[in-house]
Amino acid sequence: MKAILVGQFGGPEVLKLEEAPTPQPGSGQVLVRIHAAGVNPYDTYMRTGTYAQKPPLPYTPGSDGAGMIEAVGDGVKKVKKGDRVYTAKTVTGAYAEYALALEEQVHPLPANISFSQGAGVWVPYGTAYHALIHSSKAHSSETVLVHGASGGVGTASVQMARAMGLTVFGTAGTSKGLDLVKREGAHQVFDHRKAGYQDDILKATGGRGVDIILEMLANVNLAHDLKLIATRGRVIVIGNRGEVTINARELMARRGSIRAFTLWGITSAEEADIHAGLIAGLENGTLRPVVAKELPLGEAARAHKEILEPGAAGKIVLVP
Repeated sequence: MKAILVGQFGGPEVLKLEEAPTPQPGSGQVLVRIHAAGVNPYDTYMRTGTYAQKPPLPYTPGSDGAGMIEAVGDGVKKVKKGDRVYTAKTVTGAYAEYALALEEQVHPLPANISFSQGAGVWVPYGTAYHALIHSSKAHSSETVLVHGASGGVGTASVQMARAMGLTVFGTAGTSKGLDLVKREGAHQVFDHRKAGYQDDILKATGGRGVDIILEMLANVNLAHDLKLIATRGRVIVIGNRGEVTINARELMARRGSIRAFTLWGITSAEEADIHAGLIAGLENGTLRPVVAKELPLGEAARAHKEILEPGAAGKIVLVP
């Protein structure tokens, strides 16, 4: 089979399309024929060797994929050959024609969701669910600001929050991104390239501030976020690329809080809750992964460059 292999940590150029043996499932494992693999920012951090999780070399990247069960190992009861699934982590990596996964790492992909959409389920929608339900404990009567709403996690958060009944604000940095965020359910959108856009957000709340901020780039925005939250407001840090200085008095005055998490640190109970919610939302059309671009598997390096560029408007997937 063809697979992307990383033989050394470094820039996008270390992503090499190679021939590799097709793995065979052992006890409790399944083999998935990958039809699409999702590209996530954390894939790029892991590739550099600077991420908290550092895989042994060589390795194939990718936790998010979608395809069909090709074979099952002994003891597997939840799925069978021919089933459509999305992956939430894998054993051997999703940037490949085939990926080995544990039985509990694959989940039913509803018929109304394409494989490319399915490759954008786990990290984006799992993150959005955990941020809104588990971390912020959002209520329908509240207002949420999705800061960086046009990317994978952003669009997932907008769709989910709108379905939950929250008042949804979203920011983006291009007209295409702003149109996407509005189309996916935001009540109001704001251009975060515009000087003074934070004042516009505060004005839109009547001066009280927003209850929840989902923050994709804390090193740039966190200090400003603290001036936008309402009393008992919560900032949920989802993404960060460096150090940031804040004024804790902004939190003190508002009795606010900053919360943060990594998706790989969630509990088994939280993960089960997430998948139950996501599958229901995918089935009823509430959740609709937005695919911005499909690239051949061999263009993984290009995908790793583009996913970190400003102006995201949906999900980048690799197609073997």
